[in-house]
Amino acid sequence: MEQDRVQRYVKGLEKTIQNNHHYLKESIEDFQEMCRMVGPEKHIPAGIAIDIRELYKEIFSRLKEIKAIEQLLQGKYRQYYHRDSLMDKEILEFGFIAKNCYSKFEYTMVQIESIKRLKEHAPKVDHPREFLRWFRSKENQVAFTKDLRILLELDYEPAPEEVGEERRDMAGTRGLTLFLFSGDSLSLDRLQSQIQLREHDIMERYSQEEVRGVLAHLRTVDPIEVEKKFQQVMESQGLTELKCLLLPIHSQKDLEGDLQKLIETTLKEMAQGELRTLSV
Repeated sequence: MEQDRVQRYVKGLEKTIQNNHHYLKESIEDFQEMCRMVGPEKHIPAGIAIDIRELYKEIFSRLKEIKAIEQLLQGKYRQYYHRDSLMDKEILEFGFIAKNCYSKFEYTMVQIESIKRLKEHAPKVDHPREFLRWFRSKENQVAFTKDLRILLELDYEPAPEEVGEERRDMAGTRGLTLFLFSGDSLSLDRLQSQIQLREHDIMERYSQEEVRGVLAHLRTVDPIEVEKKFQQVMESQGLTELKCLLLPIHSQKDLEGDLQKLIETTLKEMAQGELRTLSV
């Protein structure tokens, strides 16, 4: 009689495992589909995040119950336990799938929240049209506008709880330097053939008498340091007939006003061979 009672008890436990396995088999598919509905660029249905988290809790509650029952069966009732290796394998896979999907879901939620905060705090940038036409080449203009947009998106004060060391570093060090060479065509030809730029810098022959470019800085750079490098290029190549104008850009404030007119006026005032950094 005692043996029959134990066997009935074991069968009841095995049935519980089977019921949980059946629940998991159906729920995992629903869980995967719900997680796919969440993305940074997607419209997220109301309440979906709560539903995902609740379903995840229920899935792992079932998995824990299965694990506890299996430990009991494999220990105290090993001689009565008829293990289903195929079902065990599927249950392990369900756990792996649920963890993987939920990890991606939570990462996506962090991305969504970061994008939301950025939009809330980012300034409304009104770029002066003439200034943005720094290059004639569409490809160069797109690259320049991208660098400019990234710089301006970092130009705001986030809430104190949002400020980390990495964020402070990014906001405090990134910058651009616009440069312009003006003069005779032959000197500009020699300049273009000799000057060496880095991967993210841009230079363009804007006209027969003008070369324009932009340097992207990922660290704090002293304008005097930039001046020295350009002066060295001009002197080493004998470009004493050219005018060189530099314009540091660190924040949105540096873009205010009629910069194009200021640049044109400054060039007229400069002497041949002169290098000047324009402060705005």
